[in-house]
Amino acid sequence: MGVEGCTKCIKYMLFFFNFIFWLAGCVILGVSLWLRHDNKTSNLLNLEYEGAEAPSTFYISVYILIAVGAVMMFVGFLGCYGAIQESQCLLGTFFACLVILFACEVAAGIWGFIHKDKISKELINFYDSVYDRGALETVVDKQQAAAQVLKVFHETLHCCGKDGLTSAFTGWMTDLCPKKNLLEIQPSCHNQIKTLFNEKIYLIGIAALVVAVIMIFEMIFSMVLCCGIRNSPVY
Repeated sequence: MGVEGCTKCIKYMLFFFNFIFWLAGCVILGVSLWLRHDNKTSNLLNLEYEGAEAPSTFYISVYILIAVGAVMMFVGFLGCYGAIQESQCLLGTFFACLVILFACEVAAGIWGFIHKDKISKELINFYDSVYDRGALETVVDKQQAAAQVLKVFHETLHCCGKDGLTSAFTGWMTDLCPKKNLLEIQPSCHNQIKTLFNEKIYLIGIAALVVAVIMIFEMIFSMVLCCGIRNSPVY
């Protein structure tokens, strides 16, 4: 005979929230793998020009997300098993893991908010350096190398040039941009890069907020259940 009454209800609620937590871990793992292998980001972040590489900050963040998703799946399973078995040891371990994960998520959220524009700025700087050096370069091979890098940017993001003037000039005077109507000025690559990474960051932020709410409920329920098990006459 295990816990009874309200504590038994909390036991099954904890199991339910842990199952949702485990599913959230699966979703985060899946989303982070998608972000890692997404064609747009992969095409841009794998570029290299004269030894200079595109910034890897975004990939570092994605690798952290992959690890977080895997840990969440493990912790969710631990919580489900601990709730069903009514094990104080497993529930205590589960609570400790949740506290650590929650602290890491808060720290990562603060860091991400402070540096939310860093990834796009680094990639914009890389694009500008290739654009400027390619325009000034007199060696044909180096000009062609710069042109190949710029074409990847333009075709992936459907953009052209750094701003309005360079967009018009690059689109009309070169073959580096996707061909459109002669009178149509394509969006600048600066704006397109910012839009691309802002969309990814908002997606990550929403997922993190949902997970944080679930974790708070789980910490409360796990402690209530642990206390209920301890006070149960069976134990």
